Amino acid sequence: MAAPDDSEDQDALYVLTAALLTPARFPAALGDDYPESCAALGLDPYPGGYGLVIGQDSDGARWTVVVDDVSLVAVAIASWDCGMEYDLSPGERTVVSVLPGWPLDLAVAAPGLPAPHDPAPEPEPSRDGSGQDGPTAGTALRLPLAPPDTGTWGPPQRRLGADEIALHWTQWRDRTEAEDAEATGTAKRSEVAKEPEVTQDSEATGTAQGADAPGESSENGSPSPGEISHPGIRRVLGELRAYLHSDTAPPLGRVRSGFAPDGARMLRADGPGWSFVARTDDMAFVLLDEEPGEVLPVGRGSELPPLLKALDAMAVRPA
Repeated sequence: MAAPDDSEDQDALYVLTAALLTPARFPAALGDDYPESCAALGLDPYPGGYGLVIGQDSDGARWTVVVDDVSLVAVAIASWDCGMEYDLSPGERTVVSVLPGWPLDLAVAAPGLPAPHDPAPEPEPSRDGSGQDGPTAGTALRLPLAPPDTGTWGPPQRRLGADEIALHWTQWRDRTEAEDAEATGTAKRSEVAKEPEVTQDSEATGTAQGADAPGESSENGSPSPGEISHPGIRRVLGELRAYLHSDTAPPLGRVRSGFAPDGARMLRADGPGWSFVARTDDMAFVLLDEEPGEVLPVGRGSELPPLLKALDAMAVRPA
């Protein structure tokens, strides 16, 4: 982007990036669902969603312009992702709000401008519905937006971690298979030359003690839902099942379905203290607030496929 000169509009926004804030796609760092993410920016959860245009003014101050022209912002993001130039210039009539600060952490800056910085706090706008300053106007300051803290493990980092798994599914899948193979090999080496003990019960069932019974492990060696002993994973799967059978639907955007190769769907769900990511034709992963940095695999087994199918049916999808 070219540096501005003195003749240019001093109120111009020099766009650095943009993001979608819709029920099907919103910055994971902001919340577990669409209403929570909107609340982080002081916005009402409008079903049609918003576009976030993020940039600097001529003084270098950080600003976020909220627009209701979601399609325009989506086209800009798609163009940039393909390495194409796109001049994102929303019309004034599409502007819903202009917020000081940035809700996301950016490592870029507009050339030729002062270093990015927050603008001075401004008085909160009137909320009495009259269009005029209310009786308390000017007594409260609107603080600039700031990115959530992702430096330490917590909900923002946990949700971003789940998004990273969805984005690089194949690498995480291969890593899980390698760890399962290593664990299986270690277990086998520790039992070399040890004959399994055969009892009357095992003779009747055809299973030796110490060997896996049929159905006790999933295709990739990770525990399947029916055999899970981890209380955190059981809690997450229980809450997901409750979404399907409860009379009250989960908050909008709590369960989301996106594209995946080979006709599958990539599912993302978040809840109090947990994140869930799965492919409808494969396995799942769970991340928990109480287990920093841990990625817990859930094998496919026989119970996961119908759960994923039902979640996909109720999930919101990109338009």
